Order: sequence, then structure tokens, then C-alpha cells
Amino acid sequence: MWVAPTDETGAGALVAIRAATRQDIGVEAVPEQAAATDTPADPPATTPAPSRLLVLDGLRLVAALMVVAHHLVRGPWGVRPEEHFGLLASLAKYGWLGVNLFFLISGFVICMSSWGRSLGKFAESRIVRLFPAYWFGVILTTAVLMLWPVLRESVSVPQALANLTMMQSGLGVIDQDWSYWSLGAELRFYLLFAIVVWLGVTYRRVVYFCAVWTIVAAFSTSWHEGWLDNLIVPNFAPYFVAGTALFLIHRFGATLLLWGLVGVNWLIALYRLEKYDGVVVLHLNWWPVAAVVTVFWGIMIAVALGAFERVRGRWLLTAGALTYPLYLIHQAIGQTLIRGLHEHVPAWLLLGAVIALMLGTAWLINRYVERPLGRRLKRGLDASLTAARNA
Repeated sequence: MWVAPTDETGAGALVAIRAATRQDIGVEAVPEQAAATDTPADPPATTPAPSRLLVLDGLRLVAALMVVAHHLVRGPWGVRPEEHFGLLASLAKYGWLGVNLFFLISGFVICMSSWGRSLGKFAESRIVRLFPAYWFGVILTTAVLMLWPVLRESVSVPQALANLTMMQSGLGVIDQDWSYWSLGAELRFYLLFAIVVWLGVTYRRVVYFCAVWTIVAAFSTSWHEGWLDNLIVPNFAPYFVAGTALFLIHRFGATLLLWGLVGVNWLIALYRLEKYDGVVVLHLNWWPVAAVVTVFWGIMIAVALGAFERVRGRWLLTAGALTYPLYLIHQAIGQTLIRGLHEHVPAWLLLGAVIALMLGTAWLINRYVERPLGRRLKRGLDASLTAARNA
């Protein structure tokens, strides 16, 4: 998912990629000079496409553990979590912001991994990456909630089946695990960015995409168009856009326009935090929440500028592999275990055991579900794309 195609042959390779992309989508190739007459030229394509940035794998696990801490430390313990965990419980109030870090990273990575891909290959990569672990997570969560309904009852069977599509929010169906809400926001980002992929991913098209999404997301609330808000996720658009612009900085170098996109979206993100559910429901002060988000921006700016390129280690690959399945299974199952066992097991021991169990289960899902099922799914989708082109 994280590796973008290399581009070491310069402008000729970029032309070939664009031509191949147009052919993939059934559009006749247009001479490069004619295609660019009415728009600013792309930066020289002599910059090699970046290899996998392992630091992002580590950051993704940090974000996941923040969310895990928020949901489990502040879980159904029967008393205020501060009575068990003190300072850790106070810090865990801000763990929900890990999702915002996920969205920043997602903007960076999706832009990187889509470069040079056709629309079909882009869709295939997202399906292969998201669905194998997700299907298993839905099934496992449904089984736990049905067999041990101490936290809450499972949704109905038809609703659980709707959850398998990952489109339950559009259908008005409850998420089987409450954490799944963020996957709907991700899907809408993919849907919007697919427009750029369909046209062919280039520097200037990505810049236009970022600028237009920033403006539409900023003004959408005043337009009172519910369907538009639902599509462009205005609360989280600043994170996706800033992450995308930061990838352009990482690959092509910084410009005033790119820094402007990063800065404007940071300001919009800070403003939207004031009325965000996590701040209002938890009665949090805006300043520390804004400080955490600003730290996220600073970390991703450092990544874009190459500050962590020397960060290496196989453990980072393992961290990246654990992140997604951990996120999928931690909340409903973890809180069920806490609700059912907290009266019989000391709090710190139970918390540590539940988190360790979640991490171990995440590794098993990655090893025995994601990898083998993902390979089979990819072969099937490759064959489907070939059949579609030959039809």
C-alpha cells in the first residue's frame, strides 16, 4: 500500500505513465504539449518517487494505540476511570484524536500510492487493503456480542450483513463496532480522490483537487446542503488535504502554494475542533486539543521534509501490519471483556491483558486472514479488470 512507483527516467517516464493511464480508462492519448497549454506546467519529474516511509507505519500504530487507550482506559469500569488509572485516564481523554492523525497520514499515503495507477488499479488496491480484515472484524465482533451481550446486544442479522459492505452509514445502519464510523470518512476521501486518479494523477491536478476541496469544505456549512456535507466530510477534509499537500512537498519540494494549503487547512482544523463532538461531549478545553492537533501537523511536516528518512527497523513493518486489524476489533470486544471481568480482575492487570490480547489477535488476523485472503482477492480482481478491458 505504501510504495509508489519509481520515476527515475524523468519526464519521459511521466509522459508514458499519463499515456498508459489514459489508455487504461479508455481515453485516447493526448500529446503532452497540447494537454498542458492551459495550465501551469508540472515540476520537473526528475525526482524519484519515494520509497516506503517506515516512520508512517510507526505513527499509524501510535494513532491506533491512542484510540485504544481512549476506548479501553475510559471503558465500562463501573467507576470513574480516574479512580483506577489516575493520570493515564486524564490523558486518555484526548486519545480520540488518534483518528485525526490517521486522516493526516491517509492523505499523504493515498496520494503517494496512487501515482501512476489506473482507476481500476487504485480501486483494487483499496479493496484488497481494507476488506479482508474488515470482514473478519465484523464477523468476530458480531459473534462476541451475540455470545456475551454484557456490553450491549449485537445489531440484528440484516444490519450485521449490511456492515459487511462498509457502507452502513449510507444505509442508515448502526456500526457493529462504533469505531467503524471513521471508515466511512475514508471511503468518501477515496471516492473524491478517485476523480484525480481517473483523470491521471499529476502534480497540478492534485494541487487543484486540494484547493477545490479546501474551499468547498470551508463554505459547505453555510450552504445548508446536507448531501454535500455528507460527501465532503468538512470536519476532516483539512486533515486529508493537508496530508496530500505534504506528500507533494515531500516528493517535489516546498512552494508557497503548498505551504499555504497546509497552513490554511491547519487553521480550519483548529476552528472546527471547537464544536467537535469529542470536545463538547468530554467537556474538554480547546487549547490542549488544538495543541495536540498542532503537534500532529508538526510531525507530518517533519516527515514531508525528510526528517525521519533514516528511521528503519522491521519492527516498524510489524507495527504497520498490526494497526488496521487492531483498530477494527478493539472497542466493542475490548469493552465487552472489561464489562464482564472488571469485578473479578484488578484494573491494571485487566487493562494490560485486554490490550495484549487485542495486539495478539491483530497479529493473527494479519498473518492468517489479511495476507492470504488479500492475495486471493487481488488475483480475482486482476482477472476482473483484464476481462473488463477485453470485453
